[in-house]
Amino acid sequence: MSSVTRIALLLVSLLIAPCAGAQSDDYQEASRLFRSGQQAQALERVDNFLKGNPKDARARFLKGLILTEQNKPADAIRLFTGLTEDFPELPEPYNNLAVLHASQGQYDKARAALEMAIRTHPSYATAHENLGDIYAKMASQAYDKALQLDKSNTAAQTKLELIKELFKSGARGAKPAAGKAEPGPKAAPAVVAASGSPPPFQPPRAAVAAPPFQPPLTARTTTQPARSAAASSAGEVLEVVSNWAKAWSNNDVNGYLGFYAPDFQTPDGEPRSKWEALRTQRISKPKKIEVRISSPKVKFIDNNRATVTFRQDYRSPTLKVTSTKTLTMVRGGDRWMIQHERSGN
Repeated sequence: MSSVTRIALLLVSLLIAPCAGAQSDDYQEASRLFRSGQQAQALERVDNFLKGNPKDARARFLKGLILTEQNKPADAIRLFTGLTEDFPELPEPYNNLAVLHASQGQYDKARAALEMAIRTHPSYATAHENLGDIYAKMASQAYDKALQLDKSNTAAQTKLELIKELFKSGARGAKPAAGKAEPGPKAAPAVVAASGSPPPFQPPRAAVAAPPFQPPLTARTTTQPARSAAASSAGEVLEVVSNWAKAWSNNDVNGYLGFYAPDFQTPDGEPRSKWEALRTQRISKPKKIEVRISSPKVKFIDNNRATVTFRQDYRSPTLKVTSTKTLTMVRGGDRWMIQHERSGN
C-alpha cells in the first residue's frame, strides 16, 4: 500500500482592510464563518465579495484557505498560484502552495515554492522550517531507495532511523488541530496523519507565528502628490543598491541573490536556475571582488517602481570593467528589489 500523507494548511491570520458598505460585510462575515468552520457559507460570502473586488489579495487568500479546508487542492493550487503571479512579493501564498504540493507528494515543487517564499522574505521562519521538513522527507526517500537496492547498507539504515526518530519526537511535541482559527497574528498548528514507509512528512513542531498577511493596498489614500511620495523613497532605493553592491563585493552569493525580485527578468529570458548558477560561479570564484557605484540617479515610474542609473566599477584579480548600469526596482511591502538590470547606455 502506498504512503499517504495529509497536511493541514498553515492558517495565516487575515488583517481585514476597510471596505465600503455591504462588500465589507461580505468579507468580514466570510472571515468569521471560516474561523467558525462553516466553509460552504464562507465560500459563498467571499465569492460575493470578489464579484466587486476580483483582484483583492486578502479575499483571494481567504478563498484559498477555504478551498483547502474543503479538500479541493487543485482549485486551491490554482488560486495561490495566481496570487504569486499578481503579488510576487508576498511569502504566504508561496508557503501555502508548498504545503499543498507536499500533500500530493510533489516535493520538488514544494521545495521550489518555499525557496521563493524565503527569497521574498528571508526572515520568514515558517518557510525555513517547512523547507527543512521537505529536505528531510526527500532524504528519507533516498535512504529508503538505497536500502531497497542494498539491504546490507547499514549507513543508510542508521540515517533513515535518525529521520524517523526526528519525526517521532516532533509528533510528541505537536499540539492537536484547533477547530477554529484564533484571531490575531497567530498561525494554527500544522497537523499530519500518515501511514506506511518511508516516514511521513511531518513538521516536528507546531507552526510558529508568521508575519501578518498584508498585501499592498489597491487604492492609495495619501493626500500627497505621487512625486513627493516617490522622492521620499529615493534614499531607500539607493541604500538597497549600495547593499547589493556590498554583498557582491563580499562574495556573499545568498545575500546578492536575495536582492532580486521573484519575477526578475533574466538576460535573454534564460531559466532563473541557470542564471543563478552562473552568477554563483562568478561571485564565489574570485578571491577578491570590489564593486563601486558612483553618480546614481533615481527616477520613479510610480510609488512602487523606479529605475536607478549609475557608473559601476568592477575589479577582480582577473578583470577590471567600468560601465553604465540601469536597475529597474520594484517595491514589495517595505522592501525594494531588482526586477530588471541592463548594462550600457
